[in-house]
Amino acid sequence: MEICKRVEQVDFEKMNGLIPTIVQDYKTKEVLMLAYMSKESLNKTLEDNTTWFYSRSRDELWNKGATSGHFQHVKEIKIDCDNDTILIFAEQVGAACHTGNRTCFYRDL
Repeated sequence: MEICKRVEQVDFEKMNGLIPTIVQDYKTKEVLMLAYMSKESLNKTLEDNTTWFYSRSRDELWNKGATSGHFQHVKEIKIDCDNDTILIFAEQVGAACHTGNRTCFYRDL
């Protein structure tokens, strides 16, 4: 029941079913990545304490690290003031980026 209550705070409808989710290292606060969560992926994240996202390109849920072993162990989850963005503090195992970099934000603009 508690998980359900927390998920109901998130305004998935406002964002067409997907919520931008920022993942930060829980110790250093370094931004690791941005991905999108559906209600189902948020529920799975809350249930097993690893991050689950919704892949827009593959149209399916994915557990970060299931293929690479680079899991994100959730330490804390916050929601913004408008209930439409999630911030996850996680312990990152290995690289967060599919390129092999620790963070997806390794390039200057």
